[in-house]
Amino acid sequence: MKNRINERAAQIEAIIKKYLPKEEGYEKKIYEAMNYTMLAGGKRIRPMLMQETYRFFGGGLEIIEPFMAAIEMIHTYSLIHDDLPAMDNDDYRRGKKTAHIVFGEDIAILAGDALLNYAFEVASGAFEAYPERHEIGRAMMVLAKKPGVKGMIGGQVVDVLLTGRKISDDELLYIYKCKTGALIEASMMIGAILAGADDEAVGKVERIALDVGLAFQIQDDILDITSDTETLGKPVGSDSKNNKYTYATMHGLDESRKEVKRLTEEALSYLDELSGENQFLNDLLIYMINREN
Repeated sequence: MKNRINERAAQIEAIIKKYLPKEEGYEKKIYEAMNYTMLAGGKRIRPMLMQETYRFFGGGLEIIEPFMAAIEMIHTYSLIHDDLPAMDNDDYRRGKKTAHIVFGEDIAILAGDALLNYAFEVASGAFEAYPERHEIGRAMMVLAKKPGVKGMIGGQVVDVLLTGRKISDDELLYIYKCKTGALIEASMMIGAILAGADDEAVGKVERIALDVGLAFQIQDDILDITSDTETLGKPVGSDSKNNKYTYATMHGLDESRKEVKRLTEEALSYLDELSGENQFLNDLLIYMINREN
């Protein structure tokens, strides 16, 4: 499975590169910082989920590609800002020095801002390429809402405000649902929408993605305790360093592993209820939730 994922990731990498800015002009430095982080590695899970959900519902056009690039740009901007000294203060990401270490805090902040804006510039190109496709408007709404104040940013805000304080399960799950789950939800929902799935199916996809996002984050908590920097590609123990409560620290490793298993089984059961076919999507969900890095 890992080899198949690597093959798909390489294909997605080629798609993403088509949409990256050229490093030229007076603003060349910001393009360098944007591209440095975009091309610093990663499994491209979010665009992969988008593409495979699109295929699950029978989609077969290139209309999905600008949205795949856009979701990875939004994810990458969030990582740039997350690594800043004012946030998690991490020096390495995916085994490479983070943007603020290489380019300085000022350019790193601007590179994150630029990637967020550029993501919508890229995705909106679908309107011109496919003017007859009304689904694009719905997909743009999801792309705008899920990473926003009611989604990823909202989760990050609550995470920052509650760092160092004892928190409840409800508060923790809100952070996980928004900070991690929102982009996974956006990825899978956009794939379904652009393939023409109806509202009921898109709703089920959103629920599948919620379970996947929660399981993905809890597995991340487990790895932060049990893995090492070389395997993970980023510093381990960062949650402890930043005085953050996580599912694993609140419930222990055994209970955390049980919850990952429960969420995985629930997500796959919802997937079975949908009228589509893509064994790779099924295998991908299992792999990413039970990953070791």
